[in-house]
Amino acid sequence: MPTPEFILSLREKIGHDLLWMPGVSVVVVDDQGRLLLGRRADNGQWAVVSGIPDPGEQPGAAAVRECLEETGVAIELLALVGVVAGEPKAFPNGDRCVFMDINFVGRPVADSEPARVSDDESTEVGWFSPEDLPEPLLASSRQRIASALVLLDDPAFPRVPAHFA
Repeated sequence: MPTPEFILSLREKIGHDLLWMPGVSVVVVDDQGRLLLGRRADNGQWAVVSGIPDPGEQPGAAAVRECLEETGVAIELLALVGVVAGEPKAFPNGDRCVFMDINFVGRPVADSEPARVSDDESTEVGWFSPEDLPEPLLASSRQRIASALVLLDDPAFPRVPAHFA
């Protein structure tokens, strides 16, 4: 995964020290109940769409942008699923970070393009039934999917506030 320029700039100042990082993810569900997943180029695992917001970018806007950049699919957000701090992670180059993931659920907009590999972060993308998810599936994606599906089954769940979109 390419490292955003603003993080590279921070790393010049702090080296490999632990960095607290925002992250966004979105569980995209189509009108047939299928989930949009991508096979990550960095580790070969399948995952929901995710990424790092640019400085000052709203989390919802970042999730929508990441989905379009990674899969070519334009989406609208339906709900905020959760905000979860991950475990500390060490990268092969020695960088350390902890991601605070802001997870959404969304659906393709009516005139969206078909799913396709749209950047170098994925080697494959596709739609999958929740009962037949591809392996290996990133553990955090499995958790995000489960949470999103529970919320989608609850008609009383609040929708995304305008300031997140």
